[in-house]
Amino acid sequence: MFFRKKTVRVVEPSPAAAADEASPLAKLRSRIEEAQLPHHVTEAALRELEKMEKTDPAVAEYSVGHNYIDFILSLPWNVSSQCKLELARAQSILDTRHYGLNQVKQRILEFLAAKTLCGKAKQNILIVDDEEIARANMEHVLKKDGYNCRGAENGVEAMRILAEDDIDLIITDLKMDQMDGLELLNQVNRVSPEIPVMMITGFATVTSAVEALRKGAAHYLGKPVNLDELRRTVKEVLEKKLFVEMGRGPTLCFTGPPGTGKTSVGRAIAEALQRQFVRISLAGLRDEAELRGHRRTYVGALPGRIISELKKVGVNNPVFMLDEIDKIGQDFRGDPASVLLEVLDPEQNVRFTDHYLDIPFDLSRVMFIATANDLSRLPAPLLDRMERIEFAGYTDREKQQIAQQFIVPRQLKAAGLPRTSIQFTPEAISRVISDYTRESGLRNLEREVADICRKIALLCLKADSHEQEVAIDGEMIARLLGPRKYFRDAAEAGAQVGITTGLVWAETGGEIISVETAMMPGGGKLILTGSIGEVLQESAQAVLSFIRSRTREFNIRDDFFQDTDIHIHFPSGAIPKDGPSAGITIFAALLSLLTGRPARRDVALTGEMTLSGRILPVSGIREKVLAAKRAGVRMVLLPRTNREEVEALAPDVTEGVEITLIGTAAEAVDLVLESKSYILPL
Repeated sequence: MFFRKKTVRVVEPSPAAAADEASPLAKLRSRIEEAQLPHHVTEAALRELEKMEKTDPAVAEYSVGHNYIDFILSLPWNVSSQCKLELARAQSILDTRHYGLNQVKQRILEFLAAKTLCGKAKQNILIVDDEEIARANMEHVLKKDGYNCRGAENGVEAMRILAEDDIDLIITDLKMDQMDGLELLNQVNRVSPEIPVMMITGFATVTSAVEALRKGAAHYLGKPVNLDELRRTVKEVLEKKLFVEMGRGPTLCFTGPPGTGKTSVGRAIAEALQRQFVRISLAGLRDEAELRGHRRTYVGALPGRIISELKKVGVNNPVFMLDEIDKIGQDFRGDPASVLLEVLDPEQNVRFTDHYLDIPFDLSRVMFIATANDLSRLPAPLLDRMERIEFAGYTDREKQQIAQQFIVPRQLKAAGLPRTSIQFTPEAISRVISDYTRESGLRNLEREVADICRKIALLCLKADSHEQEVAIDGEMIARLLGPRKYFRDAAEAGAQVGITTGLVWAETGGEIISVETAMMPGGGKLILTGSIGEVLQESAQAVLSFIRSRTREFNIRDDFFQDTDIHIHFPSGAIPKDGPSAGITIFAALLSLLTGRPARRDVALTGEMTLSGRILPVSGIREKVLAAKRAGVRMVLLPRTNREEVEALAPDVTEGVEITLIGTAAEAVDLVLESKSYILPL
């Protein structure tokens, strides 16, 4: 038997085919070199590319490296929006988008005005050259462009001028006596690293240019200097520096109840500045890696949300909103608040390092805006890095105007109803505000208006008359929305023994609470119920001790507490309550109980009470007064030490409410308690 041997010919790949196989990495190298990335970023990308060249493409690390370089190239390292600060335009946008919020708008315009002046200030240029003619020519040209120019013959003189004056840009020759350009560059980077330095020389070589740029020079020009190129380069360098300075500054923190316009004002600021707008919600965030990213050693590692959002928006200077910053958590996966300390600190965010990127990224041009409902939840170091702007609750008059101008047209359009045919009367909107919503913001009001519009749309379709004119009045509101949800408790309740009305502030705005008291035979116990915290418990103890120390003054038996138990209850027991401001309210309720004098329910109180009977100041005055108005309160008792805040309230806030300032508990007795007693005093 014979076997025929088959010859197998091995075909060597041609040079062209080998080049095609290497082309993906060659293209990647070309992209890196053409991207004009910062020097340290280019080096990091090339190091990763060298690893890929030594790695089999079938290995997982190859695709990981490729994705990493693609991510680096997709980031906006040098891409910025052309930010334009026009104060009149900014004011027009804020007024058009938002009704009211005058104090908030004023604070924002002040913030933008400071940025505008910073951009309009004349910039100072220091020209360092040992050739007097060259120095004079550059000074002449740049002065014609509106710059202030000073000259120096060498680096030593330049450093002396730098110590005396504010300099925005240094243009220096490379070869000089005493101190040359490179040494001057090193000195400037050590003393004032924020000042850009341009190098000019008649000995221009690739090596010297690379060395100067590597040491931090902003640009490099050869001699003889092309004056048109000089003017263009100076303008670009100073504009870049100006963008950085305008982006820096304190982070704004919008704080206030939900639905008061914090997020929409942030969008309006971005529109006024002609910047991109980015928003991420931090509510419920517990993993630090969500913000800072995962290290690439992990399988499926991803960059953090901050760097990812900058990649999506494509610029390095957007308006970046960190929404619900007070609702971040902390557990074994890290503390996200510690990441925000670096992100929001102007001294640190110049070199923010995402774990996935592992290269410092400059966040100093980003304008960060945070929003929060309750600042007490934030760590003190984080709060210290932000400038607070408070968004107060809306008055009923403001809600009426906002509903007519914004909410009703928006919801009519959403329901497909013609705006010209459906009319909401002022009475109808007032009815919705008072009977179906009780809030500082506008969210529930918009929900109720949307509900009305949907019901009207259904009625129009059933009647096949969607073009018919419909006037929605108060009676129609009751038919569409059903029985009212809220009652004016204080206005509709009569005086009662042992029950008083208090004012509190929560993250949802101002609210009213009732304090109920009762006594029964016992052994001198103080019973406190209603999901109350330690501070509120101590306030009740202090009030009881004050009354026991002044029994003769209040015509109460000295030993009343020996055979009596007193129960103090705060209704809505499922809602946690704490804070010192209910002290005066507890005092009035207990004194009413012990003396038998009914307490007026249309009088609301707030104030921390000391053991000696003094009334200390409290916060949230505006919110509490608005809550009192919503509940039908006719008189509000506030601490005398809050006089300045009360005097600063707008007339539409205090309209319909009598505000009385008190300094001691004794001053509140006859204002809250009726003179007639229905039981014998203890």
